[in-house]
Amino acid sequence: MRKTSVDTVLRLRSKHRVGQLARLATAIAEQGGLLGDITTLRGGETDSLREVTIETEDEAHRDRVIEAVRKVDGVEVLDAIDRVFDLHRGGKLHSTSRMELRHQRDLRYIYTPGVARVARAIEREPEKARHLTGIGNSVGIFTNGTRVLGLGNVGPLASLPVMEGKAVLYDKFVGISATPILVDTLDVKEFVDTVERLSLTFGGIHLEDIRIPDCYRIEEALIERLEKPVMHDDQHGTATVALAALLNACKMTGVAIEKARVGQIGLGAAGSAIARLMMTYGARDVLVHDRSEESMKWLEKLGARPVDLVTLMKEADIVIAATGKPGLIDPKWIRPGQVIFPLSNPDPEIEPVDAKAAGAAFCSDGRSINNALAFPGLFRAALEVKSRAITPGMRIAAARAIAECAEPGDVVPSPLLRNVHDAVVAAVSEAARAEGLESTARLTRSKP
Repeated sequence: MRKTSVDTVLRLRSKHRVGQLARLATAIAEQGGLLGDITTLRGGETDSLREVTIETEDEAHRDRVIEAVRKVDGVEVLDAIDRVFDLHRGGKLHSTSRMELRHQRDLRYIYTPGVARVARAIEREPEKARHLTGIGNSVGIFTNGTRVLGLGNVGPLASLPVMEGKAVLYDKFVGISATPILVDTLDVKEFVDTVERLSLTFGGIHLEDIRIPDCYRIEEALIERLEKPVMHDDQHGTATVALAALLNACKMTGVAIEKARVGQIGLGAAGSAIARLMMTYGARDVLVHDRSEESMKWLEKLGARPVDLVTLMKEADIVIAATGKPGLIDPKWIRPGQVIFPLSNPDPEIEPVDAKAAGAAFCSDGRSINNALAFPGLFRAALEVKSRAITPGMRIAAARAIAECAEPGDVVPSPLLRNVHDAVVAAVSEAARAEGLESTARLTRSKP
């Protein structure tokens, strides 16, 4: 199946003729485009004004489709709107006040002289800042743009639209105020030092789109230095949702993770985190394969078993792949009854239809593994209970909550369902309390 990733809205004036819409649809289809929504803006006696959405593979494909539409007799293309660029104009974020400012007394209360009393109170008791400022409901999203999903090293500036998108999800799903911070350095120490100096502003630290192995070192250093939740989402958000999907896939197929051999192909940020979470969850045996010997040796020290690719495919009951290499898994390697998760987007290591035809009991690609199911609720819970960390136990609790919210036949629910995030927050909060992490986060004063 061809992947379409570009949506364009065409504003068209078309003549009232029998079969006119059919001719339009045919022109789009002949160029390999998909016809989406059709909205009639105005209908007249002789013609109509409509907005028609077309889905195409890329910009060049879009241009070919538009040219074909222009050639349809009785159709005039008035405008072509790239929906994605249109939504990004001016950015996706805007800082707003939670307070009304209508009277002179309002100014006195929220600014001088009243604000001085609040500042003094925080000076005496720094922990009061968690409730008297936005810190207790805030996350800083830090990146240097060196490993943006599907794009690679685009640099910090080009990564900003992605970070803004994350911030929107925090706000809309769990009401957290998240701020993207672009760290313009490739030096690990400089990155860590920068985050540490800015960390006082935020209740939690979200790391995003940082190349390996830098992401591991940065996360480890910040967890050690800061007494507040720190999480690299590309690792742990992905692993959490992958586990949720796997729990439901195993329920559908009768495979028990605790009794299964789990094979992880690809040990990048996501793959290594998935392997580690599977070991923590209690998989019987975790097999790993990667072209990096160093990565395999690291996972071996943690309890995984390095093997070659053919051996992994032969022995594993559950196979998870996160390599970015389309077609890596040969259908002839599939063992009947296996559960297969080829997660690379947009093209998986094996197409689900091919895996099932070869005997897999279940196969689903990475389109359902959306980090937005995990990171908002994980941080919301951590902030609510004042946990100093987001632990593997908290991530497992999130995975179970996500899995339980899925509809029958689905491995995970839609991230647009608010009840999913509420369930994650409740489960993760309970797990944090059970681990004794409630009220362990600390706000420290700056040294003079």
